[in-house]
Amino acid sequence: MAWAQTKTTQHTCGGPVFGRKTKGCPRCDELLNGADVVTWNIADRRKQREQDRRWRLAHDCTKSRCGPVCTFGDW
Repeated sequence: MAWAQTKTTQHTCGGPVFGRKTKGCPRCDELLNGADVVTWNIADRRKQREQDRRWRLAHDCTKSRCGPVCTFGDW
């Protein structure tokens, strides 16, 4: 599952510090003019974490022949 990427203008100011927006920064100017902020879907993150947990529990190093150090999930 890949995270959906939103296409927004990038900050040139380094991002708002404590919510203060910098005039002259393209993204800050958009936000000052009423553009929507980027939001994250927490439910999708929880589903992904649960799926990852299931994969780790189902992994068997003896069948996979991982060797002395298990590298499962390091892709």
